[in-house]
This record gives sequence, structure tokens and C-alpha cells, in this order.
Amino acid sequence: MLHDKLVHMANQIALFCASNPAGARQTANVADHINKFWDPRMREKLIAKAESGETADMHPLVVEAIPAIRRPNPAT
Repeated sequence: MLHDKLVHMANQIALFCASNPAGARQTANVADHINKFWDPRMREKLIAKAESGETADMHPLVVEAIPAIRRPNPAT
């Protein structure tokens, strides 16, 4: 259920970014927002979902942004 909430939130960000006439920056804007405002655990769960191939319910901008979303630093 948590993954569905994260995807919903990421999709809302993508819809907002898609409405701005930023062109190629739209994908970067999605990644920037998620990197700045999401907890590292949330980012990791979204990345894991995408890497497992569960992208059918993700906005295309979210899927494109996945490589630019920072993974949390492993515990030292």
C-alpha cells in the first residue's frame, strides 16, 4: 500500500511538471523535487519499485526521472 501512495505522489509531481512549458527540463524537475523533498526511504522504495519493473502505474516522467533520483547513502 505504501508503494501505491508513493507512486501517486510521484505522479502528482510529474503532472505538475508536465504542465510547465519546461520542455526537456520536465524530467529533471521531477527528479529535483523528489531529491529535495522526499525522505531517503521514500526515494529508495520508489526506485526499488521501478527497478522491479512495476512501472505500469507510473507517469512517464516519473519513469524517466528514476535514474536521476538519488539513492540514500548506505549506513556507515
